[in-house]
Amino acid sequence: MPENSSTTLPRRQLGRYLREAREAVNMNLDDVAPLMQLSVSTLSRIERGLTGIRVPDVEALCRIYGIDDPGVIAGLIGLAKQAAVKNWWQEFDDVVSRGFDLYVGLESSAKHLTIYRPDMLSGLFQTPDYARALDRIYMPEVTEEIRERRTQLKSKRQALITRKTKPATVDLIVHESVLRTAVGGAKVMREQLNRLANMPANVTVSVLTFMAGFPAGVATGPFTILEFGRDARGRESSPTVVYIESYAGDVYLERAKDVGRYRQAYDAIRQSSLDVAASKSLIRQIAAREYRA
Repeated sequence: MPENSSTTLPRRQLGRYLREAREAVNMNLDDVAPLMQLSVSTLSRIERGLTGIRVPDVEALCRIYGIDDPGVIAGLIGLAKQAAVKNWWQEFDDVVSRGFDLYVGLESSAKHLTIYRPDMLSGLFQTPDYARALDRIYMPEVTEEIRERRTQLKSKRQALITRKTKPATVDLIVHESVLRTAVGGAKVMREQLNRLANMPANVTVSVLTFMAGFPAGVATGPFTILEFGRDARGRESSPTVVYIESYAGDVYLERAKDVGRYRQAYDAIRQSSLDVAASKSLIRQIAAREYRA
C-alpha cells in the first residue's frame, strides 16, 4: 500500500478550503447550492470531505467565491483529481460498512494515532487468528469466506504501522482486562500478546491495570484520536478527528472542544498506566504464565 494511497485526506483538505472560501464571502450553503444545482446536503458532504467533487464543479465554485489566482485554482483541481482515485479498501466493499469505510479512509491518511482500548485490541494490532476468533463471536452468521476477507482487510490496514517508509506513529493504551480476556484459546492469546509486546519502535504500548481504577473519572469507552500532520505553513493538513466506536454506531468528533476533552481523558489514563517497559513485561508475563501451551 503506497504511503499516500488514501483519497480521504485530499478530499477533506479540498472541502475545508471550499468551506473557508464560502465563509470568506459571507455565503451560506443555501445561497450556493442553487447556483451549483446541487442539494444543500450534497454541498455539505463535499465541504466535510465525505464525498468527492468533479473538476468543473470546483471551477464553478472558484468563480462563485471570487477565487481567481491560477495557482490556487490549479491546487484545488489537483486535490479534486487526487480524491477521485480509487481507494485501496474499495476492493473490500463486500465486508466494509459505509460507516467504517469512512474510518478506514481516515486511518489510512493519519500520521499519528492515539488509541485507548478497554475492551479488545484494535484491528491494527490483531493477529489473523485473534481476528478470526473475534468474528466467530460477533458475527456467527457470516461465512468463513467473509471472515477471511475481513481478516485480509485488517492485515492490509496494518501496513500503516509496519511499512518501512514513514510509518504512522501510535500511542496505544490497553486495559489489563484485554490481556486477560481469552479470545480463541491459549495459543491464539499467547501469539497475540507476544505480537503486542513486540510492536515496532513507532508504536508505544501501555497497560492500564485493574488497580488504576477510573483515572478519567468515568468509563470513557474505546476511542481513537487521529492526526494528519501539518502543511508547510504549520497548519493542520486536516482537522484532528476523534473516532468513537460503539455497539449502536460510530461517532466522529472534530470540534476543538470535543477533541480537547478526549485528549485530557487520554492524558489522565496515560498518567495512571504502566510505563512502556513495565507494560511489555506484564504482557509477556501473562502470555507465558496464563496462556501456556
